[in-house]
Amino acid sequence: MKKALYSFAAVLVGLAAVSCSSVEKMAKQAENVIVKCNPEVLELIGGTIEPTVTVTYPKGYFQPKAILKVTPVIVYEGGEEAMEPLYYQGEGVKDNNKTVAKDGATITEKLCFNYKPGMEKSYLELRGIATIKKKSANLPSKKVADGLNTTCLLVKKDGTVSYKADNYQAFISQTAEGQILYTINSADVRGKELKSQSIKDFQNALDEINANERKTLKGTEVVAYASPDGGQDLNSKLSDKRAASAQKAWGKVVKGHEASDPEVKSIGQDWEGFQELVSKSDIEDKDLILRVLSMYSDPAVRESEIKNMSEVYSELKGGVLPELRRARFIANVEFKNYTTEELKALIEDNIDILDEEALLHSATLVKDAAKKIEIYEKAISKFNSARAQFNKGVALLEQDKVDAAANAFAKCDAADPDVKNAKGVIALRKGDLNGAAAIFKSISTCDAKANLGVINILQGDYAQAEKNLENACCFNKALSLILNNKLDKAEAAIKCQCPESNYLRAIIAARKGNADQAKACLEKAKACPELAKRAEKDIEFAAI
Repeated sequence: MKKALYSFAAVLVGLAAVSCSSVEKMAKQAENVIVKCNPEVLELIGGTIEPTVTVTYPKGYFQPKAILKVTPVIVYEGGEEAMEPLYYQGEGVKDNNKTVAKDGATITEKLCFNYKPGMEKSYLELRGIATIKKKSANLPSKKVADGLNTTCLLVKKDGTVSYKADNYQAFISQTAEGQILYTINSADVRGKELKSQSIKDFQNALDEINANERKTLKGTEVVAYASPDGGQDLNSKLSDKRAASAQKAWGKVVKGHEASDPEVKSIGQDWEGFQELVSKSDIEDKDLILRVLSMYSDPAVRESEIKNMSEVYSELKGGVLPELRRARFIANVEFKNYTTEELKALIEDNIDILDEEALLHSATLVKDAAKKIEIYEKAISKFNSARAQFNKGVALLEQDKVDAAANAFAKCDAADPDVKNAKGVIALRKGDLNGAAAIFKSISTCDAKANLGVINILQGDYAQAEKNLENACCFNKALSLILNNKLDKAEAAIKCQCPESNYLRAIIAARKGNADQAKACLEKAKACPELAKRAEKDIEFAAI
């Protein structure tokens, strides 16, 4: 019996020795395990780091009774981030882990880490613990990747909301005019017509043009017409005669008032004038009149219908048609608007004289954000300007006053695509990428498409980002091309010389292996302290 006990104890000691030697053997031979990582330099995509690691265990390495716990860890300045451990087992273990045969095997794993600031300077390692029964041994850590590429984080993600444009013109075309009326079927100019209020107003306008240094008379016209209630041939000849008589009267009208010789025109039947006067009249059935006449393309038929109507509708006969038997005296004027310097002075000293377009344009001339908003508020209060209301929201966004901007946009037309885009940008600023993307997809403006491209980059869809940013500002467009490794196109897309753009140029040069150019561009980029700090840890420049 005693001999049997000694034999049993010897077996246990032997098994323990085998277990101990087996895990130690796995630890000692860990250098024979081949580990590869794709990509070799970690890359941040869509907020996560997802390398693929391939581990090849050689024949005879993995013990049949062994369980191997492998923990992938990213080690970086300030800490480390570990994944949930991965477990593998030998052929002799009855468990639910992946089995590695003693004859060897290759196992591929897709890893996933959440990004944390500081990981730019980091490395990925695998930490293993081999266990057989109750005996364990730590395997040497295996570094499988060094550095993290975070170029995608350069994306300008504030979103694009463009100001509503003003219609301010440096020179404005204006007209001043008067007219004389003729009796039916007559081309004689009556003396009282040359003394009418219309002619007096025209003469005063000529005087004002000559006295106003901002106005330049560019030309004059005499334009004669006939009312469309007679025969076409008759009215054409009558219009010509009225043009001739009006031309003779021109000299009397402008005598003592400086004016150039007029260009004389004969229009004939005044259909446009007829439609305009009818539409502005108080005739009860004016819409019916215009609708009926629009049915006929033959001038003769329309003339007949007008004659019939003029007998039925006294307003046509007595009010509309006589106003079309006329000749117009026209002065074409060019008005020189306020210069940039004048506008800057006026918004400080006499802002009330500016019209809506001048106010909207003046706001583009000032750099001070508070002053810009003050000008928009003036346009809102004075002209109820929808564009000023929208632009106020844009100005607030530029100051990163997101809630105040949202309140400003809430007072705009919700159906306006630009307003929808602005609300999408607010969602983007607040981190609601899905909500913002839904808004941008619902509209087809250039700004919305570019903003959707920003979300594509943030979510790691670089191919779609390139498409959406095709017509966008140079920076994000160039970045999308870099992320798709289209370096020549990216370089061509960069237009400005700001530090951010030069940082992209440095990345392109470094990827092309042009160290000198990369250094030169990087020196220009370092004018921005934030970029200078980033460059110290950026894996893009590890080789220069």
